[in-house]
Amino acid sequence: MSNETGCNCGCGTNSNEGLTIGSRPAAETVSRNDITLKIDGMTCGHCVSSVTEELSAVPGVRKVEVDLSAGGTSTATVTTDVAVENSALEAAIVEAGYSLVSVNS
Repeated sequence: MSNETGCNCGCGTNSNEGLTIGSRPAAETVSRNDITLKIDGMTCGHCVSSVTEELSAVPGVRKVEVDLSAGGTSTATVTTDVAVENSALEAAIVEAGYSLVSVNS
């Protein structure tokens, strides 16, 4: 179901204008681990921002990069500086309103 602006997620936006997507810097890097997450349900820049914000709030997450595949399975690459439980990453994605399909570390 599409809203008046053309986005299916209900956020009320139609573009990525003014969207800031960042990552939380690490105070100290102990070790580095890249984790690839496959996520369903993301359709726009607002979705990317929501997922980035929730994943960045997980303790140990140093950086988050999201590749949007509107209407398909999007990919998030999470860089951690300590061990992070997959369940914590899944909880963050669910909190943002989306579904975790798979985790590859």
